[in-house]
Amino acid sequence: MTDSAWDPRQYAVFAGHRGRPFADLLARVDAPAPRLVVDLGCGPGELTLGLARRWPDARIVGVDSSPQMLERARELDAGGRVEWVQARAEEWDPSGAGARVDVLVTNATLQWVPTHLRLIPSWLASLAPGGTFAMQVPSNFDAPSHRLMREVAARQPRADDLRPGLDRARAVAQPETYAALLLEHTAGVDVWQTTYQHVLSATAGGPHPVLEWVRGTGLRPVLGVLDAGEQEAFVADYERELEAAYPRRPFGVLFPFTRTFAVARLPR
Repeated sequence: MTDSAWDPRQYAVFAGHRGRPFADLLARVDAPAPRLVVDLGCGPGELTLGLARRWPDARIVGVDSSPQMLERARELDAGGRVEWVQARAEEWDPSGAGARVDVLVTNATLQWVPTHLRLIPSWLASLAPGGTFAMQVPSNFDAPSHRLMREVAARQPRADDLRPGLDRARAVAQPETYAALLLEHTAGVDVWQTTYQHVLSATAGGPHPVLEWVRGTGLRPVLGVLDAGEQEAFVADYERELEAAYPRRPFGVLFPFTRTFAVARLPR
């Protein structure tokens, strides 16, 4: 596995923190008996299986581009409850499901899809009457965790090679942009932001927990470009910056994290 590949084990280190926004998003989805539910960007599958438990009579489809994540999802889905599909979000064809979608969920995925603002209308068009589109994206790209990553990358000899992997902030729009786009298609729109104050455990002498968090997500494209020696130098520099920005305290490390949510329901 390369450093740019998704690692389900690393991603799962903070599964509780990562799962909470999904639950908060789904709490705003009022769909009593959907027939087809799609999780676009399903990752390792734990949360998708939660959709199957919420809607036991629905057909559940999980879509992800990572073979590593889907392998883990199939391991967890011992009963074969979910249909797991490998596809990039921007290439996924809703018509392949063979039916109109009643609930389309995409959680912490669209920041990886630069064209998602152009794709959202087509996803809304794939919904059944009364169908729901629900999305959540990180909105913390100006936080120290990501700002320092960019600053450290800019100091590296291969700064030009690292820059493309750090451009995700340009893909995420402001909440009002999502609201305006969705309101072009339906009046049933709810858009909001939440800043979570995550408390991360910090073992004395161990790696900084914010470093471990981003290893599973935003740091992957950077490390995937560098060789072993370059990775070591980058991580050492970056971790020093994180220690100052997110100090270790008796209770651990406080990691504020802002996310943007949007739910749109079509008329029946």
